[in-house]
Amino acid sequence: MRNMRTKRFSKPKSEFNDRVLEIRRVTRVVAGGKRFSFRATVVVGDGNGRVGVGIAKGLDVAGAIQKAKRQAEKNVFRVPMKDKRTILHDVEAKYSAARVLLKPAKAGNGLVAGGAARAVLELAGVRDISAKILGRTTNKLTNALATIEALKLTLPAGKRADKTAKVPETAKAE
Repeated sequence: MRNMRTKRFSKPKSEFNDRVLEIRRVTRVVAGGKRFSFRATVVVGDGNGRVGVGIAKGLDVAGAIQKAKRQAEKNVFRVPMKDKRTILHDVEAKYSAARVLLKPAKAGNGLVAGGAARAVLELAGVRDISAKILGRTTNKLTNALATIEALKLTLPAGKRADKTAKVPETAKAE
């Protein structure tokens, strides 16, 4: 009887793996003093091309992490990859003060990245890549979001050719 009750109300296991990037205590000043809460930054991914980042606040650490995980699952997107191991082309992106450079690598090269960029790329399932955080900021949140922006900029080869195609000189004159 007891097992039936726990099975019925148990939540389904998420299809994503998650990693907590950062937990920070934040303060709000009110008339009576200071109110403390926690901000959590969580990255989720299935290791097969889908990844997302979530940020949430809560009164306790566990609550903030759960809210951030739900937020990250809402922000999941698919990363276009070549042979399910690397990105399609070089890309550089900026988010706030963070700048990230991602370069595809040969098979067997491995994941060469550090900090928040490494966590995002691992959970996305990118196996061969070279990544460099170019900005001076050490903020894990902005570095992770810059990596997400860079991954969103990678387009499939057909779409990329359309965007970068040059307009012929005859068309410009008309």
